[in-house]
Amino acid sequence: MKKLLAGKLHIISLGCSKNLIDSEVMGALARDSGMTMANRPQDADVVLVNTCGFIGPAKEESLEAILALAEIKKQRGGAIRLVVAGCLAQRYGRKLLSEIPEADLWIGTGEVGRIAEHLQGLQAGGAKRKAIVSRPDFLMTAHHKRVLPSGAATAYLKISDGCSNRCTYCAIPSIRGRARSRRPEDIVLEAENLVARGVREIILIGQDTTAYGKDLKNRPLLSGLLTDVSAVSGLRRLRLLYAHPAHVTTGVLETMASRENICRYLDLPIQHIDDAILAAMNRRVSSKTIREIIRQARGMMPDLALRTSLIVGFPRETPKRFDRLMDFVRNMRFDHLGVFTYSREEGTPAADLPSRISEKEKERRRDAVMNEQADISLAVNQTLIGSIQEVLIEGKSERRGFALVGRCRRQAPDVDGVTYLKKGRAAAGDFVRCKITGCDHYDLFGEILFDNCRKMKL
Repeated sequence: MKKLLAGKLHIISLGCSKNLIDSEVMGALARDSGMTMANRPQDADVVLVNTCGFIGPAKEESLEAILALAEIKKQRGGAIRLVVAGCLAQRYGRKLLSEIPEADLWIGTGEVGRIAEHLQGLQAGGAKRKAIVSRPDFLMTAHHKRVLPSGAATAYLKISDGCSNRCTYCAIPSIRGRARSRRPEDIVLEAENLVARGVREIILIGQDTTAYGKDLKNRPLLSGLLTDVSAVSGLRRLRLLYAHPAHVTTGVLETMASRENICRYLDLPIQHIDDAILAAMNRRVSSKTIREIIRQARGMMPDLALRTSLIVGFPRETPKRFDRLMDFVRNMRFDHLGVFTYSREEGTPAADLPSRISEKEKERRRDAVMNEQADISLAVNQTLIGSIQEVLIEGKSERRGFALVGRCRRQAPDVDGVTYLKKGRAAAGDFVRCKITGCDHYDLFGEILFDNCRKMKL
């Protein structure tokens, strides 16, 4: 690419892993156009914050980050150019353009591939502030380079973008557009590129990974994609996230069970178990089907780690319906579980539903589920004491008394616990066999049994 830009760029990525990939792509496009990356916003000529605008708390976090950067810009006498990208910009960019004058440019989710062009416009001296909110139709390919952390052993791989499910509480279709799947061969090529860069674990993501391929001409199956990616030479571990229960198939479960390097880890965001609530959410799945998927998955993979996410406080979630959800949590004994309080989002069908629940009651219900899950998680972890686990080392531990920290196959980054190791030497990116010797509610503690990896001076 022809060098068009100069100066230093700092990127702050908020929200989900899907947003993180967009940040990595924008960083690479800017770098290949001539910019260098700055480690701190204070040292940059341009600061880009890639925002989240999914639910209330995410929007608040994004606005707080923008205002904090605006203060840094003020301290620098306006020398920094501030670019706001991503979901918040897509959803509210035109409105916020006049409300936050410190931001020089707002660009929506459809502009990821044109970031170099937008930065060039800024550097050309254009004084006019803009909000560019186009159709959210960007879909990356393997030919889009990404800026990854130095020595990264784990990387996300986006197999699709957008969503066509139209859950009544969710604004994602309007922010990210309809579901768009990448071609299988393109995904495999990116997986090969990541492994060539030293990545040992690849995590397949999308707004709904189990809807993969339904929009493509020959409708490739997710099970086939899992098989193809897991066959990439040098890939040690493959993980799948965001499996909508309405689209999980026996073929996907069979592939997970049969491939050695695919983690026996199922992220199944059910959101609720009461059929009336599921219907009001437009989840297109029944409680009976959810229970059957869990039964089938655990039957095929007795060592399966099962994760879910729930929404409490949805309109018409009566005490009886909430109790039904609590009973389900107690009986299913998920390995990992996250809970969100319902966020009323303008422009979504659920925003107009009656029988709203107070924020205080939503918080009470969330705390009740999480307290119950804490006991379950501790009991599950205690069953792992004495077991042998393969751990991907992520680096030195900051926890007192432990030398290293990593993740076993049961643990996804950022959302689950980690495994702390007391003894042994290993480098980030190494896989070591460990004996689990203890646990708390969310983390595991262990010792390396076979240290045949390269050494790292600790």
